[in-house]
Amino acid sequence: MQRFSLVFLCFMCVLTGKATGQDANIEPVHAPSGALLTFHLQTRLNPTDRNEMDVLPKGTVIRVKMLNGIDSGVDRDGSEFHGEVVESVWAGSKVIVHAESEVRGILVLLRSKNHPEGFRYELLVTSVTDHAKTYDLTASLNPSFFDAGTPAPPNSKAETRRDSRATDGGSATLPLPLHN
Repeated sequence: MQRFSLVFLCFMCVLTGKATGQDANIEPVHAPSGALLTFHLQTRLNPTDRNEMDVLPKGTVIRVKMLNGIDSGVDRDGSEFHGEVVESVWAGSKVIVHAESEVRGILVLLRSKNHPEGFRYELLVTSVTDHAKTYDLTASLNPSFFDAGTPAPPNSKAETRRDSRATDGGSATLPLPLHN
């Protein structure tokens, strides 16, 4: 009987103890309709079908105008968003993606061991449709998935325009035929 009393006392102590978990304050992502966002192309791992997007170097900038707003406080992980490419994307002297191409993407909640809260929201572009041809890709607001910092704020319409033909890779040789 004493053993039962001891077990019961230990059980009650466990129940009355305070359990604290990880902080649930994850920095929200708000992208209103009409916002201009800068996405950075990421490397595709083991692509099953090679496409023209594979010639672009990691970090290539894709400027997107949001056609519908997305808010991590309202929308769930996996919610889709749609946008439109604002500036053509070039590789050397060839246009890879034309302005006004359709963009599809999702809101994701990523686990991050370096982020103070352990998680972070991210907007990812998953495909671009240019002249009825769809290209699968991954582009994020951060230059790298491993970058635990917060993304740069959306650029304003008043920013100075730069030559979008210049890329980090310079004049790339294109192994695949391209369309214009």
